[in-house]
Amino acid sequence: MSKPTAVYVILAYFISWCAYVPLALQGQGWLSGIPHWLHLAAGYGPLLAAVIVTAWTSGSAGLRELIRRLTRWRIGWGWLAAAFSPLAVFGAVVLVMRLVTGTWQAASGFGQVAELPGLHWLAGWLAWILISGLGEETGWRGFALPRLQARYSARDASFILGLLWAGWHAPAFFYNYELSLFSVLSFVVGIVAGAIVLTWLYNSTGGSVLATILWHGTYNAVVAGSEGVVAAAVTAAVIVAFGLIVRQYGPETLSAGEKQVWLETST
Repeated sequence: MSKPTAVYVILAYFISWCAYVPLALQGQGWLSGIPHWLHLAAGYGPLLAAVIVTAWTSGSAGLRELIRRLTRWRIGWGWLAAAFSPLAVFGAVVLVMRLVTGTWQAASGFGQVAELPGLHWLAGWLAWILISGLGEETGWRGFALPRLQARYSARDASFILGLLWAGWHAPAFFYNYELSLFSVLSFVVGIVAGAIVLTWLYNSTGGSVLATILWHGTYNAVVAGSEGVVAAAVTAAVIVAFGLIVRQYGPETLSAGEKQVWLETST
């Protein structure tokens, strides 16, 4: 791992954990009065770390390149559909649940944001795109992934990034997620699988961070407020996709296109 990548990871953890750790302490009964919306604010740690370290290592040219990747929207309709694919999986699961239960109740969780109750589902979807999508993907895929891919295969870079990404969430298990061995292991497997899928999307679109922002935000809009069966089914689909991508494209690029890299000397 290069020095800029290591600095980015440390800074992303530090900024986000300034919000996560007080919430974790509150969750364990050691603090009180900490607002729950800090959980959402923590999502911008990777973005801030990416901007700071990019400016430090690559200056204005690096920031322009980062913005260019963030706004790369000419990716073709097929890849735009792939960016919203969690919604298609969600729709299929909801339809099956409708046939089994006779109700559309499974659809009611879409776009819910626990920290922002009362939001319309469309506003909640947009919120997830702007918070977990923009906030996290600017850092994990916009900054860290292309630098890791400059040193490792796409598969290995994704595994490394997935573990770092999972570790970044660790304090949330003390106040927001179920804290058990099974839930932790399931979370790590799911997030590493998600990292593989996002690498596939990123490399296939020529380095479009926007595509990963849309995928990540839509995935969270689908699973965050959904009942267990729906969330588990959508996550299982991501794990299946992970296996298919590795098998189809191989470890070096995880896509039909080239591996997208960022060389510090090139900026």
